[in-house]
Amino acid sequence: MLQIQGINQFYGESHILWDLDLNVNEGRCTCLMGRNGVGKTTLLKAIMGLLPVASGSMQFKGEDLLKQSAERRASLGIGYVPQGRQIFPLLTVEENLQIGLPARRDNAKRIPPFIFELFPVLQEMLHRRGGDLSGGQQQQLAIGRALVTDPSLLILDEPTEGIQPNVVQEIGDIIRKLNREIGLTVLLVEQKLPFAHKVADDFCILERGRNVAMGEMAGLGDELVKKYLTV
Repeated sequence: MLQIQGINQFYGESHILWDLDLNVNEGRCTCLMGRNGVGKTTLLKAIMGLLPVASGSMQFKGEDLLKQSAERRASLGIGYVPQGRQIFPLLTVEENLQIGLPARRDNAKRIPPFIFELFPVLQEMLHRRGGDLSGGQQQQLAIGRALVTDPSLLILDEPTEGIQPNVVQEIGDIIRKLNREIGLTVLLVEQKLPFAHKVADDFCILERGRNVAMGEMAGLGDELVKKYLTV
């Protein structure tokens, strides 16, 4: 579904991503892993058009992503939940969810009911301001907002960061349901190994902006964990 080849990206004079390759296969959940500062969030922002790419190629369902604006990428079917959630704290839950509607290809004007089936708390707090929600509830709102766009690929940047354990479990269950029951393709950045093992089919490890290991999640052994993931 998403094919990335030879991507290079710079922050000023700093070379962040080095000839990076990544394939996200349709219907799979792929976990992007690595220590802090290796380029994971940079890669996600490059996929979404939020950071420029110096060279390489990105194809999404046959479309050349590098020729598309950030707004167009959402309309192509890529939903994005950024690190830190970035909801609008002064808007209500309903207004936050409605922001995703213009990106839908079917021009629907209403929030899909399945959002509230996945996240009942959002319906209960529909008229509360986003900033009044707990961290876990804000994360559910951020995921719900991305799902409103009707994506075929959902990208999540550290969805468990700063979230209480019971909500982490709920989010894991929801990702599994979206991926394995509904067939939504998922790419996520995740530091917690138990969570990654629970939800992901495939992994890709970055080190200093390079792809150093990839494969099925069941093949992520102790040697790779110790070499690239242990702090």
